[in-house]
Amino acid sequence: MTFKAKMTAMAAILAAAGVMAQAQAAEVYNVGSNMAFAPFEYVDENNQPAGFEMELIVAIAKAQGAEVKLHNVPFDGLIPSLQTGAIDIAMSGITITDQRKRRVLFSTPYYQSGLAVMVREADKGKYTTIDSVKGKTLCAQIGTTGAITARKFSGKNVKEFNNAPETFMELQSGGCDAVVHDKPVMDYYMARRGTKGVFRLPETLSAEDYGIAVAKNNQKLADWVNTGLEKIKASGEYDKIYTKWFGAQK
Repeated sequence: MTFKAKMTAMAAILAAAGVMAQAQAAEVYNVGSNMAFAPFEYVDENNQPAGFEMELIVAIAKAQGAEVKLHNVPFDGLIPSLQTGAIDIAMSGITITDQRKRRVLFSTPYYQSGLAVMVREADKGKYTTIDSVKGKTLCAQIGTTGAITARKFSGKNVKEFNNAPETFMELQSGGCDAVVHDKPVMDYYMARRGTKGVFRLPETLSAEDYGIAVAKNNQKLADWVNTGLEKIKASGEYDKIYTKWFGAQK
């Protein structure tokens, strides 16, 4: 082998080693999400995580030169999992509230939602406003702002379930009079999952901002998330993902 060939081979080896070192150095973050919250996150027909938020957190990590591992965690277990270090990041339609901010750090908001009320189609003449379901038997997802609101409406007369589909099934089977949950989740199920025999009241409760949560003592990671979010908004990647799941922003 000539000297030139040796140098070329050595350069190739060093370049490959550099690539390997970068790959080995790439940070991997464990992300927890309750994957029964379509269209934000769910398990698709190939048994893989899918949805708006799943694509968003992958894009944020990619923009920051990192990777994520996605874990299916019950919604009411997300904040405890952050506190114990079982996961690094929680992203699952988590509304930013003062109560939660005492326990975790949030990113800047990335989506604005709002609570709505769903009733059976046969009862839409009986329940015409949100006030009309107050005091009735309500269904909600445990640990959510929907559950908090439902308890304000009906006290102890609230049934709580692990995920949104269970609340819808309970409503359809006659186990409760109405469901209090996030409007986009209701609309997704009614439009794409063939949920029949139900009706969403036209009113929407106050707007809610969703944020990405990290442990209370991890400001560095919160800043990392915010920087990644800023990058994908600036590049147009956020708009691309948003449009895929919700249509063009208005």
